[in-house]
Amino acid sequence: MNEIIDQEHSFSKEISREFFRSVYTYMFGALAISGVLAYYCGTPEFFRQYFITAAGGISPLFYVVAFAPIGLGLIIQTAYQRLSYGTILALFIAYSALMGISLSVVFLVYATATLASTFFITAGAFAAMAVLGYTTKTDLTKMGSLLYMAFIGIFIAGIVNIFLQSDFMGFIISVIGVFVFTGLTAYHMQKLKEISHDTSISTIDRQKISLIGGLTLYILFVNLFLTLLRLLGNRD
Repeated sequence: MNEIIDQEHSFSKEISREFFRSVYTYMFGALAISGVLAYYCGTPEFFRQYFITAAGGISPLFYVVAFAPIGLGLIIQTAYQRLSYGTILALFIAYSALMGISLSVVFLVYATATLASTFFITAGAFAAMAVLGYTTKTDLTKMGSLLYMAFIGIFIAGIVNIFLQSDFMGFIISVIGVFVFTGLTAYHMQKLKEISHDTSISTIDRQKISLIGGLTLYILFVNLFLTLLRLLGNRD
């Protein structure tokens, strides 16, 4: 009897390890795609050619690139059960590519050294909170709900601040954003851990969910990076 229990436990652990390998493969793959495209497109020449009209205004293509990832992300996260894995993967790659192009603007605003140092700070903070979320015995469900409410608040405040152009308000939003995105990282890692041990999930559903998990962690990483960049970055 003990041998059967040990075999089931070993099987569960192996499934969990494979699940997280997939999650991080998707996450790092998305970061690589976005990083390469952001670096390639982050030049004044590229921006003038594709995002500036002949009259000197912002082209419609810029808004498509900036807002299309929101739609793609919603489709992936809400319709993944109805879509094939191949379709979801294609949307995921398209999302990563569009995010990379839209993030290219940071290369026009910040020095490369600043981007590199902020990236490593982000990676350290993200890793620490991921480990915390995976290892903690405390249920983070209530915290996650509160953090999502805070996220909605700073999202609305960010839109308002586009018109107000308040540096102080921008600073407060960024400070709160650091706590929100690091906290959500821990929350989602705990949720992914619970899913990873569920042996009742079919292989194809597990594959899809691992992609969704990778997308979620990617989004949190990027938002944490941009928030820290606004706080710590020195503009060119």
